[in-house]
Amino acid sequence: MTHKPVVVLTHHLLPAVQRDLESRWNLILVEGGERNLTQVLPVHHEARGLISFLSEPITLEVIKSAPNLEIIANYAVGYNNIDVEAAIEKGIWVTHTPDVLTAATADQTMALLLAVARRVVEGDRLVRAGGFDGWASDLMLGRELSGAILGIVGMGRIGTAVAQRAQAFGMRVIYHSRSRKPELEKERGYRFVQFAELAESADIISLHLPYSSKVHHLIDQSVLARMKPDAMLINVARGPLVDEAALARRLQEGGIGGAGLDVYEHEPHVNPLLKTLDNVVLAPHSGSATVHTRTQMGRMVEDSVVAALAGNRPPHLVAEWRQREPEPGPRV
Repeated sequence: MTHKPVVVLTHHLLPAVQRDLESRWNLILVEGGERNLTQVLPVHHEARGLISFLSEPITLEVIKSAPNLEIIANYAVGYNNIDVEAAIEKGIWVTHTPDVLTAATADQTMALLLAVARRVVEGDRLVRAGGFDGWASDLMLGRELSGAILGIVGMGRIGTAVAQRAQAFGMRVIYHSRSRKPELEKERGYRFVQFAELAESADIISLHLPYSSKVHHLIDQSVLARMKPDAMLINVARGPLVDEAALARRLQEGGIGGAGLDVYEHEPHVNPLLKTLDNVVLAPHSGSATVHTRTQMGRMVEDSVVAALAGNRPPHLVAEWRQREPEPGPRV
């Protein structure tokens, strides 16, 4: 009798995807983060695959606790939760789910931007609480987007998709990115600026760059102080890009106009002050939360694990793996 390979999953997936995975492998669900993984993985020492989520730190200790691991497939486009260097050293493939969530995340960006600009959530609360007494010329005044300057930090696929949507609203786009996009500048009229100019000029700053220690607290107290007093900040990228405590203080003081956040510095914890402020819209890290996108992410993870366990190079390798190009070595 042929035994199914053991694959560990750290969260439930959408039912149709998970049923497919269960038909392929002996799927072991281990929820609860790093501590549970280091306790459970040695029991299932034969595990060859690990499907992880951005919320789980896949540390050296986790990797060492699974001696037969061949692949870590991260159900996210980001992978800063994984000690990729440790995985590479042990010959373990690391994959992620890039590109598929571009449209959904760009849509979420616009949803937050509109909600902050037009005070949608604040107005919803007013109506539900019985505070709407009828139309008034000064009721719930927001700001128009037409003619506003959108400053995009990180003009990758998602940043570009946001810029295209913003132009449909009549917004002007400036951007700062590691590399310039001359074709977009020529075809779409986007303007490249240095980060300091973007911080000072933009009516809305939208973050679309991956997290690393080099950009920790990119938006800090000094940047917030340089922003326009009615400027808005949108973050659907990674929480630690923003000094959350400094942002909360600045919003409370009226130093900037508002913020729309889908990610948080210490997820799932959210700075308590942010929860008290009317000029903030808070979403539960749901940028990719459409049925289509989450299903596609599950299929990409499945494809990667199938390939790796068959002894083949998996698709969707993370950048560090593509750059290093090591050969999978013996399991240590």
